[in-house]
Amino acid sequence: MSSSDQSMGFEPWLKENQTIRYAAAFITLLIMCIGIVGNSLTILVILKSPRIRNVASAFIISLGAADLLFCIAVLPFNASRFLNINWVQYPILCSMVPFFQYGNIGISLLFITMITINRYIMIVHSSLYSIVYRPIWITSMIILCLIISFGMLVPTLLGKWGKFENDPKLGSCSIISDESGRSSKFALFITGFIIPCIVIVCCYTSIFWVVRKSEQRMRKHQLSTQSDPTVTNMQSIKRKLSEWRITKMVLAIFLSFVLCYLPITITKTSDPDVQYPALLLIAYIMVYASACVNPIIYVIMNKQYRKAFESVLSVGCCEKATKRVPVLRSISKRLQPHGKNQEDRGFGTTVSHVSSIALESLDYNNRISRIA
Repeated sequence: MSSSDQSMGFEPWLKENQTIRYAAAFITLLIMCIGIVGNSLTILVILKSPRIRNVASAFIISLGAADLLFCIAVLPFNASRFLNINWVQYPILCSMVPFFQYGNIGISLLFITMITINRYIMIVHSSLYSIVYRPIWITSMIILCLIISFGMLVPTLLGKWGKFENDPKLGSCSIISDESGRSSKFALFITGFIIPCIVIVCCYTSIFWVVRKSEQRMRKHQLSTQSDPTVTNMQSIKRKLSEWRITKMVLAIFLSFVLCYLPITITKTSDPDVQYPALLLIAYIMVYASACVNPIIYVIMNKQYRKAFESVLSVGCCEKATKRVPVLRSISKRLQPHGKNQEDRGFGTTVSHVSSIALESLDYNNRISRIA
């Protein structure tokens, strides 16, 4: 990187490198499309699949809705910024876009924290699970996360604790200091990032410890009895393994979140004057990618979610196939033998027979898919 690139700032650097601008816009729009489809499909799959609907799935739906909002309300403006479409001159947009962006960061990590606490109580304090996770308390937890994440941004939105304005160094709207020199960035960083991360790390430390102790006890029990475990023990083992798989998936979601947001945190802290704009651009792309990575983790790491995705998608295909059945039947009727020629009748009978076999097979497949 040349010294001129290091001193010109982010926005001038983008304008001077047209190819990089267009590539960044394309990647942002691609992430937006994947995020909209993936998160919408995740919400639909959970709502339509009773097998994977549990307490954790309520928070996963909320997390998917937050990422979907980020894709719809934030990413289009960031893509237009790379395409040199100036929207920062409009005060309403310059306030609302960073409001949703910062709010989404907080709400995503808080929902991940809620899922982690859910896993912690399920594995470490299972006797309290039915008491803590009642519908009224689950709803209250989700509402509380929303109030904390977006409520802390309201003073900034009103210009009372920092303000949302165009930052010339970044070439975009962000939180900047108000007339009194105050800014909410540090408080938001502590409340919305550091504290949730500490809670998550503590929960996982306890979970790892309890799971390890449980496995050691089960091994000792099997060795002492010198026989296969009882049915009750097998059920307990399967239940713990199932809960542990979901817990590992939540851990992967948390690590991916940290991986996506850590570069932007390090870059803005270590390079406040944007002397290395290329690094800032990579950090921005990592932040955008956080909105589409969770559905990929669900499919890769959890077999039940993978089957639920396949089931919902196959039902859609079967519905299309069912709509084609009347068309095939009408074609079959038209091919019924009406001719006087024996050869014509034989040909028509053969085609009709083949068509009827195809229809029977299609109807049978549709019935099987509905049962499954």
